[in-house]
Amino acid sequence: MLVVIPGYIIARLLFSQINIYLSPSGNDDNSGNRFNKVKTIYGALSVATAKRQDGKNRDIVIYIDEGRYELSGTIEIDENLATANAGSGRLGLIARKGADVRFSGGRIIPASLIEDDNTGLKKIDLKRLEIEIAEPRAVGFSRPYGEAWTELFIDGQPSHLARWPDSSSVQTGEIIDRGSVPRDDDYSGRGATFRYSVEQPSLWSGPTDIWISGYFMHGYAEDAVRLAHIDTVNMLFITSQPTLYGFGSGKPWQKWYAFNIKEEVNMQNEYYLDKEGYILFPGADSTSVIEVSVLGDPMMTIENISNVTVEGIVFESSRGIGVYMENSTDCILTSCTFRNLGSVAVSIGRGIQPFKKLKHEGEGVASSRILGSLSQHIYSNTIFDRKAGYNNGLINCHIYNTGAGGVHLGGGNRVTLERAGNFVVNCTIHDYNRIEKSYRAGIDISGVGNRISYCEIFDAPSMAILLHGNEHLIAFNDIHDVCLDVDDQGAIYYGRDPSERGIKIHYNYFHELGNEHRTTAVYHDDGACGADVFGNVFYRAGTIPVLIGGGSDNRYKNNMFIDCPLGIHVDNRFQNWSDSSLEKDGIIDQRLKAVNYSQAPYSEYYPALANYWTEDPSLPKRNIVSNNLFCNVDQIFRGNEEWLVTEENFTTNTDPGFTNPGVDFSLKKESQVFKELSGFKNIPFESIGPQKLKRSSFTFLDRLK
Repeated sequence: MLVVIPGYIIARLLFSQINIYLSPSGNDDNSGNRFNKVKTIYGALSVATAKRQDGKNRDIVIYIDEGRYELSGTIEIDENLATANAGSGRLGLIARKGADVRFSGGRIIPASLIEDDNTGLKKIDLKRLEIEIAEPRAVGFSRPYGEAWTELFIDGQPSHLARWPDSSSVQTGEIIDRGSVPRDDDYSGRGATFRYSVEQPSLWSGPTDIWISGYFMHGYAEDAVRLAHIDTVNMLFITSQPTLYGFGSGKPWQKWYAFNIKEEVNMQNEYYLDKEGYILFPGADSTSVIEVSVLGDPMMTIENISNVTVEGIVFESSRGIGVYMENSTDCILTSCTFRNLGSVAVSIGRGIQPFKKLKHEGEGVASSRILGSLSQHIYSNTIFDRKAGYNNGLINCHIYNTGAGGVHLGGGNRVTLERAGNFVVNCTIHDYNRIEKSYRAGIDISGVGNRISYCEIFDAPSMAILLHGNEHLIAFNDIHDVCLDVDDQGAIYYGRDPSERGIKIHYNYFHELGNEHRTTAVYHDDGACGADVFGNVFYRAGTIPVLIGGGSDNRYKNNMFIDCPLGIHVDNRFQNWSDSSLEKDGIIDQRLKAVNYSQAPYSEYYPALANYWTEDPSLPKRNIVSNNLFCNVDQIFRGNEEWLVTEENFTTNTDPGFTNPGVDFSLKKESQVFKELSGFKNIPFESIGPQKLKRSSFTFLDRLK
């Protein structure tokens, strides 16, 4: 029987989509078709660029066979891959179904090049391999993001610079000299001198290779600085660098540990990095894969282009950023894994050239493909446009063992309140502070109108989400086991800008947070205003689950607080210790003026903001707490209750009818909560956190329909 296929279908099959095939066994001189595959991603993109030069608006799919692809430089996806037409065809980099596709920024070290050292350890001479060593650098509070030092991975697991103590810290002793304090404008660069109380440092040689790390002054400001000298007679450490706040002792978090110590390489996951260019480590099984990180630039950049999908690829073993996006639209990373990276997994938006001085805040120079001193710049220039584009994001990705956070999610215009629509959805992010710990969140969100939803974020010394901007949605996320080391910090943290409003924090599960210090689930710091917090579960959610630090117009409705020492703290800090924030031309005044707060669109979106100065901003007001459940909460409110509008909250010390306490806090139909709180909406607990996706609507092939 003869079957006639319409010509337009044949034309679509033959001409509308171009397939390029990539395989470790290919050759970059090949054409890239199914029978003549290319070998490298660079070769595949070169073929794709040539195909796009005809100006035809055709979709291109690069299908990638299983294998490890070692990167020699950044994979650049940019306007050269766009058609001349306004509506550029789609571009996909797609792992073949079921294939383990790995892009690596590292080098595998052959067993034949691993030598025996006279200390009983194994030695890798990086110079022999023509690998340029990257030495440890100072990292910590207010320091710029940067590339990690050379790291060692064994069978895909990260090793760490040999440290002492192996898994704990030692209380800081007497401070002889706190060092210079850049926060007080002392830029003399003088290191600190303080006593230690243990004998172990007397066994160490070569102190200029040794670093110490700790929360040396404040419990939210971790630092790592190099030692200049160890005085073993008087038991003194002398650092070669200051920290922003200097050094202190006496607080429970003011502790230290030392690392990169040759004499302390005594565990299988430790190594020593010598500045002369070699690595010492205990060795590994003869079948183990030994890899060192090499690439410092972003592994992939997506710039000035639309309609790109990267699907099913593992990005690993690099010293810098995984994927960087700028001025892009509808560019999606789906079902990808980011692991063993030295910086963040993904940055959507440009950064700032690193400051030369250690500063709490200040304006710098915008720069692509880095983050640098972005955190300090955006603190001073709150309307900074990161050129992050629109409708870009991650879905169904796994991020772990990164060095300095998970995702930097920018986009939107803070002056016009134009939304970017960028997102992180259905992702799992954990263990993201291997190298940099201070203010390196699982997700750092800024700009206007971006979204974090259906994610799980956990296992971190510090915060889960660091927030700047307006009209963001943070919903259906499972956030737990964060803020494990810090003091005075929250799982979701933002503040010092009353114009940052319209934040929706809905249906999240905060649990098992913090430590014995001051830790919080949602922290509205220093006058933060205008958040809508609805339908969340706060279970064992830190010592201060909610902290409203002097702000107004925050609404807490339909939430459940369970097994917490406190429910909600509110204070009037702008009337006492933080009153300088409200001075004329002070920090609050500057930030309100930056967005023209009394004019449209701010006056239309946030009518109360237009009256900020006329309604006594030193006093918290219109913070609504209604229709919430407080179950086994020792103290419901702390602070002057006149600063809260409390209505119809239900307090109990018995199970009010949870489906499965400790596992599922949705309510049974007969729950007492529905009787006590009219209109209380049951929390869809089964929808919180990553969802199982049979086939994501963001996969490349679905987007072609």
